[in-house]
Amino acid sequence: MAQKKLIAGLLAIFLGGLGVHKFYLGNTQPGVIMLAATIGGWVLGVIGSFIIVGAVFFLVPFLVGLLGFIEGVIYLTKSDADFQREYMTGKKAWL
Repeated sequence: MAQKKLIAGLLAIFLGGLGVHKFYLGNTQPGVIMLAATIGGWVLGVIGSFIIVGAVFFLVPFLVGLLGFIEGVIYLTKSDADFQREYMTGKKAWL
């Protein structure tokens, strides 16, 4: 179980903005939400960058990535038993 926790934590820290850690833990819906928010933010940011205010859309992928990073730190600092109970058995989707 420690290996699954370590992998999920590292995926969240390095690829959290894409929701990869959610897919790895079997939480498909939150993974799709994170992936869509990141891709949508980038697309809208690029399209909107032709207008000065459009750059605000780049904030969305940053915030989703920050959420992934925070979740990764939480995963890695949980005990193996807590991680198992909350994220593997309980399928806790967010933080």
